[in-house]
Amino acid sequence: MSEIDRLYSYRTILTGRRAVPREEILAKLEISPATFKRDLAKLRDRLNIPVIFDRDLGGYKLEKTDSRQELPGLWFSQDEILALLTIQNMLEQLEPGLLGPKLKPLQDRLDDMLSGQGLSAELLSQRVHLVHAGKRRLKLKCFELIAKATLERKQIQISHFNRQNGLTIERIISPQQLVHYRDNWYVDAWCHLRKEVRSFSVDAISSCEVQEQDAKDLDPDQLRLSMQRGYGIFGGAIKGWAKLKFSPERSRWVKNEEWHPDQKSLLDHDGSYTLEVPYSDERELVGDILKYGSDVEVLSPIGLRKALKTHLTQALATYCD
Repeated sequence: MSEIDRLYSYRTILTGRRAVPREEILAKLEISPATFKRDLAKLRDRLNIPVIFDRDLGGYKLEKTDSRQELPGLWFSQDEILALLTIQNMLEQLEPGLLGPKLKPLQDRLDDMLSGQGLSAELLSQRVHLVHAGKRRLKLKCFELIAKATLERKQIQISHFNRQNGLTIERIISPQQLVHYRDNWYVDAWCHLRKEVRSFSVDAISSCEVQEQDAKDLDPDQLRLSMQRGYGIFGGAIKGWAKLKFSPERSRWVKNEEWHPDQKSLLDHDGSYTLEVPYSDERELVGDILKYGSDVEVLSPIGLRKALKTHLTQALATYCD
């Protein structure tokens, strides 16, 4: 008998009995006292199955209370059921139709459990809502194929539209990870055409086809280092450090924000806030700085400061009559 089969057997043995002596359990499962001790720890810690010893009855039993419900292999409290439904609801809003149908059987079971506790799953869906800003539409078929290839470690042939130069290029990629960033999906992958790691916006992929060839695997630490060096979604070598100074009014918000894991910051005596972040590509950083208008000043480097000045000058010219 395999370990997992044996662990599930405990529930069969203990169900319907007030208590079962240890010797009887050892005999039925043909295990040693040491194995029994390890099994109890796994049942309680890994599977959350509440097996307890009842001294009065002289045996082991399943502890069942009104606040716990059972799913195959797991036991959940009322709060845990609510947490699972909340996550499911958030996932469905995150990308409708992506995971909802696959989680439907579990959701129906959880709904029944909540109803038994006098709670409403429908009310939960009304009270938990995600607000999307700047979310771009994507082809669900492409997303599912990319997700499938990423998990199954297969190469993909894609047609990718480059918004910067307006060109669509076909290429083979080895997907490494999916990233949900600012309400949009990206796939970090090894590009076999360019021979380097690149990040592709999934909504810019017009067609894709999973290949038979296995994906090229990259070291996770090296991938993380490569893709998270700079600011935002852009990876690559650090081009520079942006030093930004926010007004006292705006600093009340910005001082609690994380722009980059390695950021440096200083709250000045006048209430202004100085933030330093590394960047490898200034495009996204420039866009984020611009939205703060006069509430932020780029102190350095000089190249980034000039880039902001150019953008602001061009924007002002647009409104000149």
